[in-house]
Amino acid sequence: MAKKLVIKVTAGADAPERCSQAFTVAAVAVASGVDVSVWLTGESAWFAVQGRAAEFELPHAAPLPDLLDSILAGGRVTLCTQCAARRDLTEQDVIEGVRIAGAQVFVQEALADDTQALVY
Repeated sequence: MAKKLVIKVTAGADAPERCSQAFTVAAVAVASGVDVSVWLTGESAWFAVQGRAAEFELPHAAPLPDLLDSILAGGRVTLCTQCAARRDLTEQDVIEGVRIAGAQVFVQEALADDTQALVY
């Protein structure tokens, strides 16, 4: 089993099941003691903003704010630089603990030794 897990979330409210799956897998991995890094890209970028996760609804799924809180408590959450810029989001707009970084950092994390990368 990989010691690190990098999850790139490309879906938001536009593909709720895929989005929920990504956050669920990340939260379960964190709870299992895995070093987790979640990257918010595309429509999932909005979940870096306070209150936006609470607007997400999917029947029979764990509440997205709870999943996000657990990931932030034990892992890392990164908002894609370009995705943030396209949505006019800055460091002042994002939830405490969310960093903004670009493709170079993603590639570095995803290609690190003992790392598994998943894209949703």
